[in-house]
This record gives sequence, structure tokens and C-alpha cells, in this order.
Amino acid sequence: MTKSVRASAAVVALLLLAGCGGGSSTGGGEVLVGLVTKTDTNPFFVKMKEGAQQAAGTTGAKLQSFAGKQDGDNQTQVDAIENLIGAGAKGILITPNDSKGIVPSVDKARQAGLLVIALDTQLEPADAADATFATDNYQAGLLIGKWAKATFEKSGKQAKIALLDLSPNQVSVDVQRDQGFLEGFGVDVKDKSRIGDESDPRIVGHDVTDGAPEGGRTAMENLLQKDSGITLVYTINEPAAAGAYEALKAAGKEKDVVIVSVDGGCPGVGNVKDGIIGATSQQYPLKMAQMGVEAVAKFAKDGTKPSNTAGKAFVDTGVTLITDQPASGVESKDSAWGLQNCWG
Repeated sequence: MTKSVRASAAVVALLLLAGCGGGSSTGGGEVLVGLVTKTDTNPFFVKMKEGAQQAAGTTGAKLQSFAGKQDGDNQTQVDAIENLIGAGAKGILITPNDSKGIVPSVDKARQAGLLVIALDTQLEPADAADATFATDNYQAGLLIGKWAKATFEKSGKQAKIALLDLSPNQVSVDVQRDQGFLEGFGVDVKDKSRIGDESDPRIVGHDVTDGAPEGGRTAMENLLQKDSGITLVYTINEPAAAGAYEALKAAGKEKDVVIVSVDGGCPGVGNVKDGIIGATSQQYPLKMAQMGVEAVAKFAKDGTKPSNTAGKAFVDTGVTLITDQPASGVESKDSAWGLQNCWG
């Protein structure tokens, strides 16, 4: 197959993947907005797409959505941006699979006059995008770390910590949650921009999960082989937490280990209610995407770009600690509240 034929096939495949129909242009002066998520299978990104579709309906914008094949798939996102530039999009909302690797493509989009907003995960550097709409991921990690510290201090148990991260790429969301959790628990993280350089003897180790149940299960199995006495498990998200729980249950250790996580999706909050997850930090992807589409529509109308939350380098869309075992000094809501507000 020649290079030109392969390129044509790639464009056709991308158009078929577009979530709101194909076509290279919009009619009647419609504002075309692109949504490019890490995957289209993770419920977090499904909810994000739902929010973008709702906002497209209320603003009169046209939405085209694309996704990587799996966490870490940068090339598919690069191809999606190229397609959206060619289609005449006014803006792109992206949850980057590679915070650094996607920057040249984002630069190209901005040079072509598109507004680029990162959702959930900042680019590196953050100002490579026009704006970021996101959870304060460090704060999300800090909350579950503080909760775990208070919980362990109250019980008198010794912590042996397993950390189930996202990927070897150390994207910003992964680093911020991991480091926030450790700092909240009272661990010296040394270089705050890196995962895994701590020397605290309470840490059994780190492994990666791809943010998926099967990855969480395998990572938990690996770390249990390293130390079967693990008592505290941090996970990058709730699908990974579900997989970790399966591994712990298979080893007969599910009652001896506290799991903390980040997401606040309806299934994850259900796992808090059922005692599978001790506490989780709830974020709001539907709101992120709604705000993103609205921002692109405003930009298309009058050129206005979003302003950051006061004191922060991004637009903070909020985070809430969800637990049915409240800890002194750590503000939280219970699982009933969490289920009413999951991913709204």
C-alpha cells in the first residue's frame, strides 16, 4: 500500500469514528467543535461526550467526536486534530493521551485559528492550550491522602502502600493525583513532578494500570507478590480500583486493605456504598465538556477566550471527597450525595 493510499484510508477511518456524523464542513454558519478523548470506552469519557452533545444542542454548535484506541494512543489523536483543522472546526476540546507528544499538533491547530481547550488533563506545558478545564487533580489526590492518613491514625494500623498509576508516560493527571495522595498521607515526594522517586519505607511500590479493571487486577497481583502485607491501595481511577479489589478478593485480603481512588463516577460511588472503595474524589466531566463547547461557541461569536479560576493556571471544575466513613478534619459528602451528583 502506498503512502498516499494509507493516508486516505486513515482520513476515511477517522470520519467513520466521528461521533456526530461525517462531513468536512458545516452548513448554515454552524460552529464546528471537535471533542478528542483518550478513549471512547471509559465511562468518564462517555459522560464527557454526553456533556459536549448537550451543550452543542443548546448553543447550536455541531460536534464531531474522536477517541484514541486506548490510553496512551497519541497518533489517533494527532490524526483527529489534522482532520478537524481540515474540516474547518472553530475549536477542539482534548483529553490528551500524551501531554507532551500532542503539543506540535495543538500548535498547528492554534496557528490555524482554532481555540484549543484541554479537558481533565493539562498539556505540557499547560499554556500550549488556550485554556484547561479540569479537576484540580493534585487536590483530588490530596483529599484521599488526608482521609487515608486520618483513617489509619484512628485505627492504629500500619500502612504498607501500593500505588496503581496510569501509564509509564507520567502524564500530568497521573503525576498530580499520585503526588497529591502521597503528600496528603505525609510522604516526602522529593520531586513533585515525578512518580516513584520517594524513599519512604511504607511504600511497597508503583505499577501501571492503563486506567482499566484488567490493568488494576494485574498491577495489584504484581505488588502483592512483592509484599503480601499491603494495607493501603491508591488507584488512579475507579475502574483500576475495581480490578485491584478483584485481585485482593482472590487473595483473600479484601477485608484487610483500604482502597482510595479518584473519579466519583456512579459505579465507583456505588463501590464506596458497598465498602469496596473507602473514599474517592469526585470530579465532574459532564460539566467540563459543557463548559468547553460553550467557550468555543463564544470564541466563534466574538473572539473571547476563557479566563482561569482566580489563583490557578486553569479553570477549576470542582472536586468533592465521597466516603461513608468520614474522617476528622477532612470535609466530605456521603455516597448518597455522591450518587445524586456523580459526574454531573
